[in-house]
Amino acid sequence: MPFVTWLKRRLVVIAGLFTLAYLLLPNVIVTVFSFNKPKGRFNYEWQQFSTAAWRDPCGVADMCGSLSLSLQIAVWATVGATLLGTMIAFALVRYRFRARGAVNSLIFLPMAMPEVVMAASLLTLFLNMGAPLGFWTILIAHIMFCLSFVVTAVKARVMSMDPRLEEAARDLYAGPVQTFARVTLPIAAPGIAAGALLSFALSFDDFIITNFNAGSTVTFPMFVWGSAQRGTPVQINVIGTAMFLVAVLFVLTSMVVTHRRTKQKA
Repeated sequence: MPFVTWLKRRLVVIAGLFTLAYLLLPNVIVTVFSFNKPKGRFNYEWQQFSTAAWRDPCGVADMCGSLSLSLQIAVWATVGATLLGTMIAFALVRYRFRARGAVNSLIFLPMAMPEVVMAASLLTLFLNMGAPLGFWTILIAHIMFCLSFVVTAVKARVMSMDPRLEEAARDLYAGPVQTFARVTLPIAAPGIAAGALLSFALSFDDFIITNFNAGSTVTFPMFVWGSAQRGTPVQINVIGTAMFLVAVLFVLTSMVVTHRRTKQKA
């Protein structure tokens, strides 16, 4: 039958579209309820269309303060984890040293173990050191957590690099710094960027590790969790929708830039 043949040929595409729709459904619901005007404290049932929350996204006390804090931690954790992770990835791929295999295995532990184990371990470390819990303990914990993801992303990119390109640069009298800046770094840049973006998302979104090591400091995920106990303000949906739209815009921009570069090379 023609329909069965058509379905077989497009089954993978149809399954992919259904999966994508399923994944995006929560974002659609969050976006829709960002225009709701609930009668009670909880924004779980549709009542009335309103743009009041969009006109005043910081109308809830301390929400924008916690959002700003989460963004600061995410940015600094991304910078720290990306710098350290990139250097570790290059060291693991380019150099031979004692216990290299053990380090390779240990790098994957934070990714494999439950977050609560790492959170409790870091909390024990900070308490034994007498460090006051707050911004700096959260930042250190996030860098430790994100480091493995950066190393994995950058390491995969470095392993796929052709060493003959760097050798060609040296043959053309390029120094070590010039070779790294003009050959090695541009080739490794996609892996570094992927690790950095993943670090930012993981740091901004993290709740378990943050909750263990925050003390009295409140980040945006902790604010959302606390608000859910008392009542969910519509402004949380506004912030969630805005973050989602920024991420989509970033992806679309990257796709357009990549497409233009591909056309220029062709």
